[in-house]
Amino acid sequence: MTSLRADARRNIEGIRRAAIDAFRAGGLTVPLDDVARAAGVSKGTIYHRFGSRRGLIDAVVDELVATRIGEIIDAVEALDGPLERFEAYLLRTWLLQFDEPAANDVLMRVLPDSAPLTTLFDRSCAFGRRLLADAQAAGVVRADITPEDLVQLILERGAIIRACDRQTRDDYRRRLDFTLRGLRSSR
Repeated sequence: MTSLRADARRNIEGIRRAAIDAFRAGGLTVPLDDVARAAGVSKGTIYHRFGSRRGLIDAVVDELVATRIGEIIDAVEALDGPLERFEAYLLRTWLLQFDEPAANDVLMRVLPDSAPLTTLFDRSCAFGRRLLADAQAAGVVRADITPEDLVQLILERGAIIRACDRQTRDDYRRRLDFTLRGLRSSR
């Protein structure tokens, strides 16, 4: 295998940086023309280097979203108490969806055929299921909530963010508290 010329390596890195910035700002559906323009290359160069939109997304998703999801998991693991962990996981996930359109796209499964995105989604959901089971075992979260309900709550938050794009983060955060209180056990 031959190594890439210096200018090709610069193009690839420029495309990666431009894609990360564009996807952070506008989500994974940002037109590739915008990425190409920001990188100072043609759209054809993106296809040549990454094969497809999905190839480009797969190439940047770890830096774009995986780190943030990992940080949420690590921070939540460090908390005491099953209710605190469960609510912190949901709250941090929902705020990530609000703050980062690309993370929202990952959690809403906009590219279900992308292995890296599916892995991230599955990792987040598996962690949430474990937190739900722990909170239910402790009797602090409603017993009638299913793991599928948890996934749907995340998907619904993503849809709400898209549909209500004029709400402020503070208003969104305030409404999240209503939802979290509704998930608690009444005991």
